Amino acid sequence: MPLQEYRELLHLCRLCGNCRQAGNTYGAICPAGERFGFDAYYSRGRAIIAQKLLDGELEWAASVAEVVYRCTMCGGCVEQCPVEYRDHILDIFQALRTECVDRSLISPAVKRFLEAVYAYGNPWKALQERRGDWAAGTGVKRYEPVDNFLYYVGCVGSYDPRGMQIARAVADVLLAAGVSFGILGSEEGCDGNEARLLGEEGLFEHLARANIQRFQRWGVRRIMTLSPHSFHVMRHEYPRLGSRAEATHYTQQLWETLSAGRLDVSRGFRHRVTYHDPCFLGRHNGEYEAPRAILTSIPGIELVEMPRNRENAFCCGGGAGNFYAGALDGTERSPGRIRVREAREAGAEIVAVACPNCMTMLEDAVKAESLEERVAVKDIAEIVNEAIAQ
Repeated sequence: MPLQEYRELLHLCRLCGNCRQAGNTYGAICPAGERFGFDAYYSRGRAIIAQKLLDGELEWAASVAEVVYRCTMCGGCVEQCPVEYRDHILDIFQALRTECVDRSLISPAVKRFLEAVYAYGNPWKALQERRGDWAAGTGVKRYEPVDNFLYYVGCVGSYDPRGMQIARAVADVLLAAGVSFGILGSEEGCDGNEARLLGEEGLFEHLARANIQRFQRWGVRRIMTLSPHSFHVMRHEYPRLGSRAEATHYTQQLWETLSAGRLDVSRGFRHRVTYHDPCFLGRHNGEYEAPRAILTSIPGIELVEMPRNRENAFCCGGGAGNFYAGALDGTERSPGRIRVREAREAGAEIVAVACPNCMTMLEDAVKAESLEERVAVKDIAEIVNEAIAQ
């Protein structure tokens, strides 16, 4: 909805500021607020900015857009908000971004991202026919309607070198378990989630409708995604555009497979592991237990929790296109670096992730913190792969 539709809700933020704290226990959980420290970068500050824009007390400008686009849409503020309108907080930020797009106030990095997705179907400007290259030599086949589900890999898993490794790890585990699935390969399209979160609703709908048509043409009834971001948008946004396919995240499918006894992980994985909750799997979709159940089912793993976990987990900083645009990078206060230090302080040797965007942010943070010899970042599927009995 247009920003003015939220006018009556904005005043509730002015005197609160609860979004700055996760109760009195965890400290701040807003990644932009932690990075910059000024009130404008927290949810309350953006709400005040929106109010002043509507009241004519503040002019639309690039400096306003700069603040608006520092948000990762992680939902930490929603989790802490004590008022009834909390479910609309991110809608307000979405409306702010849509207005920024309409007024051509987006940053060069965001502009490059959106233009590349529009022209190439991915932010790296890679060729569409290379989208299925990650699966070469894995035994993964083209989807058929008799398969249990379509494995939707997404842009990061299709083109980013580290993301491709994760995509293969998930496929290897499912193949080892004898699960029936397939991919669309070069016919897969961008899910459009980041375009939506960056305020380009038209581009999102174009990409989403194209995907929905593909799914219908291929007879897809169930979709398993690599990325929590894909899972989120296909679960919550695609249905309003006509999609009838059920969406699940790969950790949910993997736990279902493990709990059914279809994988032998007796080889084990003997490390102290902490799990980083992806915002779009945890806070946005309430899935906290499947990843932890997978890890605790593997012999040898000692699972330790960081103080900020589950609904109070701290964002890696990569949401809403920031894994590409890097709007929160650059200092020791960058969210990924804070998170890696938390993992190390918890005594973890391995940070387990379930999102390719989190992998990008946290591996970069490990290098920036010079912790390569002490902490490694692994996807849950990679850990399971190492634990499968040979």
